[in-house]
Amino acid sequence: MKLNELLQGVDVIRSVVPMDTQITSVVYDSRKATQNCLFVAVTGYVTDGNRYISMALEKGAASVVTAVQPKEDIPYILVSSDRLALAQIGANFYGNPANSMKLIGITGTNGKTSATLLLKHVLEKTVGAKVGLIGTMSVMIGDASAPADRTTPESLDLQEILAKMRDAGCTHAIMEVSSHAIALDRVGGLRYDVAAFTNLTEDHLDFHKTMENYCDTKAELFARSEKCVANADDPWFERMCARASAQVLTTGLHSRADLHARDVELLSDSVRFTAVTATEQVAVKLPIPGKFSVYNALTVLGCAMQLGVCLQDAATALETANGVKGRVEVVPTPGKPY
Repeated sequence: MKLNELLQGVDVIRSVVPMDTQITSVVYDSRKATQNCLFVAVTGYVTDGNRYISMALEKGAASVVTAVQPKEDIPYILVSSDRLALAQIGANFYGNPANSMKLIGITGTNGKTSATLLLKHVLEKTVGAKVGLIGTMSVMIGDASAPADRTTPESLDLQEILAKMRDAGCTHAIMEVSSHAIALDRVGGLRYDVAAFTNLTEDHLDFHKTMENYCDTKAELFARSEKCVANADDPWFERMCARASAQVLTTGLHSRADLHARDVELLSDSVRFTAVTATEQVAVKLPIPGKFSVYNALTVLGCAMQLGVCLQDAATALETANGVKGRVEVVPTPGKPY
């Protein structure tokens, strides 16, 4: 691929490399540099990619992308943001795979993993979709799965995964979107068809410093989404929705929400409730116990509705859903007094 094609949409300040240079691969780890690759020097929190520019060039890199003006006479492209450049270059290199699928992002302190798995099940059951999933527990393409290194992969790796999903025929891709991923531009350049917010509790303050910063970072996801779903019972709901670029479908246990739960029953092996909207009431059963399961179910039902799935079909699909392995997992005890 030519360099000018890779740099589409990238904020380039200066380039001393011919734009028709042929690039064979893109790397951000100098150990993976090969002949005629493009090395993106990312300034990280543990190490600085600029320290490894010489290594990448020695291994045959055709050019370096950096946000730090090089002092040496080397082939370089100076950009305003190395992380955002890596995200956009990755999307270009893999042919913008997210554009070929419905992209759904779920964020929040708790509930992301459960909600993504439940939504995958609902979409497979209701519309026969082949669904890719990127999350804390694993990366899934249909029924195939592989372990995940982090909640949201680095942007270049994320684009490669999305490309594999596209090539495998996935129609939908569901992601857990962490606050770190948003702050560090791992999801840079992506637009979501639907984004959902589960809740916000104290976490990651070593990184974000304040709850306000933590919330505002997550709220950036809503600014990049065509449709949104948010838990209206959460104290941070209004701040989270302030940056939404589209109308938000609200969920909760209170009647002010667009989609709310009524007649909630918390059983030892499941939850039951009536899902209520302005026009319909549907019985819901989810075989995962706990009040949090009611909130997760509402998030999933809201996402399904925003994707055009009718509430009744989505509720029926939830009856056969499984939770996350090892998390409040129901162990059948037939014939026992508990």
